[in-house]
Amino acid sequence: MTTTTLAPRSPLHLTLLHARFQFLETVRVPIAVIGNLLFPTLAMFFFVVPQPEVSQNPGIATAAAAQLATFAIISTCLFSFGAGVAEDRAMPFDPYLRTLPAGAAPRLAGRVVNGIVWCLLALVPLIAIAVVFTEATITPQRLLLALACVPVVALPFLLLGLAIGYALSNKAAIAVVQAVLFPLAFAGGLFMPPEVFPGWMNAISRALPTRAARDLVIDVATGYPAYALALPVLVGWTVLFAVLAVTAYRRDEGRRFR
Repeated sequence: MTTTTLAPRSPLHLTLLHARFQFLETVRVPIAVIGNLLFPTLAMFFFVVPQPEVSQNPGIATAAAAQLATFAIISTCLFSFGAGVAEDRAMPFDPYLRTLPAGAAPRLAGRVVNGIVWCLLALVPLIAIAVVFTEATITPQRLLLALACVPVVALPFLLLGLAIGYALSNKAAIAVVQAVLFPLAFAGGLFMPPEVFPGWMNAISRALPTRAARDLVIDVATGYPAYALALPVLVGWTVLFAVLAVTAYRRDEGRRFR
């Protein structure tokens, strides 16, 4: 009788394996893919393209595309990690994964990689419409820098999504994600430029993570400078959401596995 010893897989291999699994699981539900790509693209097509004063001005059109790209990233993170994690927790395969000796790190890292991939894919139709139907323009250097900023902008909302997903049930998580996403998007200037906000609303807007992310993306894409506290505000919210995500994960771990 012979015995076979399986060699342990590296954390990188396990991370990519989990990312591949998450990606294929999403692709197998086409409506999830369509929903991820559709709303920011339709918003670009219906609210930006028909307005000549926006779509025919290269600087403003580029800023509008960057603004909706920020919404696409935030929406992808909150739905993928908020509703997605809560849905996975309700399935019997998730408790099995959490009993494996690999630990939580490769599983969570794989989920992050999958989320970043979908954030980038969500930008493709948006950029295509901006190029074809508007005068939006961006240099190759700024485009590469903007794409490199996607993980930075996604990180706080990814952590917020994890906090929601590990704290709430599936049905509650979907409702909370919607209740959080759209008010933050409106107040953060993702659907209308904050220049039209009254003074008090503009002050509140500048304290929100969505406004900070929006202004930083527009700064990178167009050169229009973000307000001075945009980066500190985004870092502060990232730290807060990280604490909430870790707390929610530990509570879920303690409630279900001890």
